[in-house]
Amino acid sequence: MSPLKVRPRRTRQSDTWRRMVRETHLRPEQFIYPMFVVPGSGVRHAVQSMPGIFQLSVDEAVKHAREVAAGGVTAVLLFAAPERKDAKASDARDREGLAARAIAAIKKALPALMVWADVCLCGATDHGHCGHVTPQGRIDNDTSVATLAEVALNYARAGADAVAPSDMMDGRVAAIRALLDQEGLSEVPIVSYAAKYASSFYGPFREAAESAPAFGDRRSYQMDPANGREALREVLLDVEEGADLVMVKPAGPYLDVIRQVRDAVRVPVVAYQVSGEYSLIRAAAERGWIDERAAVLETLTGIHRAGADLIISYFAPQVVAWLRA
Repeated sequence: MSPLKVRPRRTRQSDTWRRMVRETHLRPEQFIYPMFVVPGSGVRHAVQSMPGIFQLSVDEAVKHAREVAAGGVTAVLLFAAPERKDAKASDARDREGLAARAIAAIKKALPALMVWADVCLCGATDHGHCGHVTPQGRIDNDTSVATLAEVALNYARAGADAVAPSDMMDGRVAAIRALLDQEGLSEVPIVSYAAKYASSFYGPFREAAESAPAFGDRRSYQMDPANGREALREVLLDVEEGADLVMVKPAGPYLDVIRQVRDAVRVPVVAYQVSGEYSLIRAAAERGWIDERAAVLETLTGIHRAGADLIISYFAPQVVAWLRA
C-alpha cells in the first residue's frame, strides 16, 4: 500500500486533538432565553406542548429569571399574554400593561440581566394578528407600524435593554428608531426579526404565548419559506432603517439563509431556535430515540457555524450549564 500524504483523520484520533482543532465554539453569553408572562400571582403553568417551559405570572417570572441568571444566562426575551385583548392592542401600549410591568420587575430585581422585549400586537389583540385589521379583514401596514412604535417606546421606558419587533410590517424599524430617538431613548438597540418565515414550527409557541390568529394566517406579512433572496432584501432594508441586530427565524430549516445574511451584513446576526424545533428534540429524547444533550449541542453548533452570533433557544439554561461545567 502506497503511503498517503494527506490523512485528515490524523487530527481526529483523540479527544484532545479534536478539541484543539475545533472550529466552532459555543459560549454561554451567546444564548438568549425566551420567557412567557401571564396575568395573576403565583402562576407557574406548564406549557403542554413544550416540556420544561412555563407560563409565569410577573412574580414567578422574576423568580425564574433569578434562577436562570444565577445559572449563567445573560439575557432573556420576554413575551406577554395579557388578559385584556382588544383591537387596539391597548395592554401592550399601557405603562401598567402586563409586559411593561414584567420588564420593570425583572430589571429592578436583576439589573445585570439583559431583557429583550418582543414587540408585536398579536398577544394583545382580540384577533391575534401582528397588525391592525381593516373592516375588510386585511392587515393595515401603516397604522400597525405607528402602534408598534408606541409599543416599543412603552417597553423601552419600562427598562427593556432592547426592543425586538417581530411583526414583519414594512417600515417598522425606521418608525421605532425615529420615535425612540425623539423620546430620548436613542441608546436602546433594535433587534429586528428581519427574516421571519411563515413556518409550521411555531405551533407550540402559540400555546405558550396565547397568540394564535382568530382567522386566516400570517402569510401576507411573514415570509414564504421558499424564498431566500427575499430574506436578504428584508435584512438589508432593516439595517438601512436602523436595526442594530438582525434575526432569522426559525433557525434549523434556514441555515442557508443565516449564512447568506452573515455574509451580507456587518451587524450581529441572531437566530431563533423556535418552539417546534425545541419540542421535536424534547419529544424524541423523552422516548429514548435520541441523546438530548448531544442533539441539542449539535443543532446549536450547526446554527452558530452557519453564521449566527447569538441564538435564542428554550434550551439556553441547560446549554449554559453544560458549557460552564
